[in-house]
Amino acid sequence: MNMDDIAARGMVLLGCGKMGSALLEGWLATGLPPSAIWVLEPKPSDWLQATGVNLNAGLPDAPAVALLAVKPQMMGEALPALQALGGSDTLFISIAAGTSLKAIEGALGAGSRVVRVMPNTPAAVGRGISALIGNEQVHYPQLSLARELMAAVGDTVTLETEAQMDAVTAVSGSGPAYVFHMIEALAAAGAAQGLPADMAMKLARATVCGAGELAHQSEESAAQLRINVTSPGGTTAAALGVLMDEDHGLPPLLQRAVAAAAHRSKELGQ
Repeated sequence: MNMDDIAARGMVLLGCGKMGSALLEGWLATGLPPSAIWVLEPKPSDWLQATGVNLNAGLPDAPAVALLAVKPQMMGEALPALQALGGSDTLFISIAAGTSLKAIEGALGAGSRVVRVMPNTPAAVGRGISALIGNEQVHYPQLSLARELMAAVGDTVTLETEAQMDAVTAVSGSGPAYVFHMIEALAAAGAAQGLPADMAMKLARATVCGAGELAHQSEESAAQLRINVTSPGGTTAAALGVLMDEDHGLPPLLQRAVAAAAHRSKELGQ
């Protein structure tokens, strides 16, 4: 199964909010014809209506892929629209957080091929990362196609077990919020040292974005990049003495934060 199958048989996108729109934009940019995509979206944006996709129209009989991009609380009412496709060779890809493979397969019918994906919000600018795991009916060709579809909005990783999805949710799914808060906190710290608030925010925002891009492009590890900008006895070393404190620094704080997010992810998935 590959992109040629989608072009020939079509694919269905259930839900086209921010993440669905980012994915659709990526697929169209890679050359997937709009005529091969059917979108079900009750509140279509002007952009979506102008793409040329089949919008809220009758579905193809045997699409290659059906991607579920609705919010988890809407899955119950959304899935019946696709139940007729369950149990076939249609590949179902779900990006609904907290909705297990078992729950999706149960709603679609035994034997349905399901891949569960956890993307993150940087997908909106093509810099997301998505973690994937398939059920027992999914084999390499289907998983490879799912990775190719998600690669339209960033990088991908494949999990060994579905249990790892809670940790992924806590690290990369929720992680952008941690970084945004770091920008807030760094700007506030700069203002506390006498900088105008707007200047402190501009400096903090540009620094975090630039450091992230440097980490993305560099072949060196994050640890080595940190060392590169840390002169012994200098200002950076003074700050890192606080941030890297084993008891009260950033590492134990993030350990607790990620553990709390993972624990909540498990609760929501029950």
